[in-house]
Amino acid sequence: MAITPWRATCIQVDSKLAFPAETKEAAWAVINGNIDVALAAIEAACDSDAPPKLVVLPEFVFQGPQRSLPASVWIERACTTIPGAITDRLAEVAIKRGIYIAGNHFEVDPKWPDRYFNSSFLLDPKGEVILRYRRINTGSWTSPHDILDEYRAAYGEDGIFPVVDTELGRLAIFPCGEVSVPEITRSFMLRGAEVILHPDNAPVSTLADCAKRCRAAENMVYLISCNLSGTAGFSDTLTGGHSMIVDYRGDLIAFEESDKASNACSAMIDVEALQAARHDTGMANGLMRSRFEMYRDYYGSADFYPANSLAEASVETNDDFAAVHQKALANMSAAGVLRD
Repeated sequence: MAITPWRATCIQVDSKLAFPAETKEAAWAVINGNIDVALAAIEAACDSDAPPKLVVLPEFVFQGPQRSLPASVWIERACTTIPGAITDRLAEVAIKRGIYIAGNHFEVDPKWPDRYFNSSFLLDPKGEVILRYRRINTGSWTSPHDILDEYRAAYGEDGIFPVVDTELGRLAIFPCGEVSVPEITRSFMLRGAEVILHPDNAPVSTLADCAKRCRAAENMVYLISCNLSGTAGFSDTLTGGHSMIVDYRGDLIAFEESDKASNACSAMIDVEALQAARHDTGMANGLMRSRFEMYRDYYGSADFYPANSLAEASVETNDDFAAVHQKALANMSAAGVLRD
């Protein structure tokens, strides 16, 4: 199937925090206000001289981070399902404009009503959720790895590292700091991903900028990374910005340096050019020259952070992770990674 080059745009916008709200009604007033801002920015991008076929929104853009709120309070006040109250409003614009919309929000799953997930998603031009990924590497809320046996039984491997095949190519999505975990992008590439969507919410750093370019280059994927404008992450002072689109060689093809609201980070994505590069037998094709069997034994014997560590009980606050973290350190010590 031929894939015509298409335009991706990062919707870098400000977000107000829902966690200070003392009632569900007040929290959702904030959330709906954030949705209004995001939808207006998407509409503006679609009305521009370079309308996108796909847009990416930042991580936490609708609810903000939960900060110190206990899990039970955050679930009751600010979390929702996917599909649900947040994606339903985005779906209206996806249908109206005929575009794909990638985003992120804290999600509750009726299968585990006492837990919430950091979930990234993609809507297609019909307004349907065609991709959902729940963050794996986290210490502030439940990860699928924390309930791995139950989660795999419920959703299978496709629910852990999902890739969707579309008219735009094969797409995957993950948020924020997981770009600094090489295995995440590599796992998606090994499942066929060509374009990685990256909702971000983090203070600007050299480490993050370098990680984005490295993940794209070492896996020969496009990476579309949209950060928040204004203050980002769990800080009231550190700022976001640096939304970027990186090609499969690790080159910046679009970049928003400022921390201001903007839809200027926009570029054409050429999946057929990527595939031609993956088929090439020259020195630039790092995927063809990868020798994964050399590393299997090392990964097979690595057992640091324990799986199923929250299978018996959910967490209420970050303090509940203390025993798990100590077990992970003990495993690292036993493996000889830590010097006691």
